[in-house]
Amino acid sequence: MKLNSRAQSAQSPNNNSPIVLVHGLFGSLDNLGVLARDLVADHSILQVDMRNHGLSERSPEMTYRAMAQDLLETLDANGIEKATLIGHSMGGKAVMALTALAPERIDKLVVIDVAPVDYDVRRHDEIFAAINAVTEAGAATRQQAAPVMREYLDEEGVIQFLLKSFVDGEWRFNVPVLWDQYAEIVGWDPVTAWPHPTLFIRGGNSPYVTDAYRDTLLAQFPQARAHVIAGAGHWVHAEKPEAVLRAIRRYLADNAI
Repeated sequence: MKLNSRAQSAQSPNNNSPIVLVHGLFGSLDNLGVLARDLVADHSILQVDMRNHGLSERSPEMTYRAMAQDLLETLDANGIEKATLIGHSMGGKAVMALTALAPERIDKLVVIDVAPVDYDVRRHDEIFAAINAVTEAGAATRQQAAPVMREYLDEEGVIQFLLKSFVDGEWRFNVPVLWDQYAEIVGWDPVTAWPHPTLFIRGGNSPYVTDAYRDTLLAQFPQARAHVIAGAGHWVHAEKPEAVLRAIRRYLADNAI
């Protein structure tokens, strides 16, 4: 499917490849806006709503091959021959899956706080419980939804992140499908090695990218380089945006053609 997207032209004319920003689970195209606002200075930017999120189409399927195909069709629809892909969490896995589907369409690759592994763990059950509680309570506004969510979630930042997708009393992600397909979302089918420089950014306090995954990661991305942002968790780009942008810009400069 062609994804709902927002395109911005680079503020200064150049030959840099466009950048596609891909959000994670429960997100939307706005989530990586802090990166877009900086990178648009010298790159055209495309932000997307992944399937079953935001204003993109709904589907019962949430495999990474399907999500990679969505990205490919969206590149085609926007006339983008080759792009730099930056993805966070679920979005990071989707852009890694694209290396197997259409490696020739990727200029550079940045993966934020996720590894190419099957995590086989449920980290979001409390979030699902909070989301369903809001629906069951009949909340119509974010102000009404927030106290309901606080009964299930302690992190105010997570609550506010989720509420960005609560509009007119409805969630802008497909809750039943995300629950049903959760094993696919946390899972992973290994991809053929992508032999190009790849930047992995991880939060120092995050459990998503650890030394235990090093060999598996390098088998699929043998030229990977890791950059750890100290004092940050899984939403590292929201917690430490300047540090994340410095790492991205250094990678783009070091690997310029």
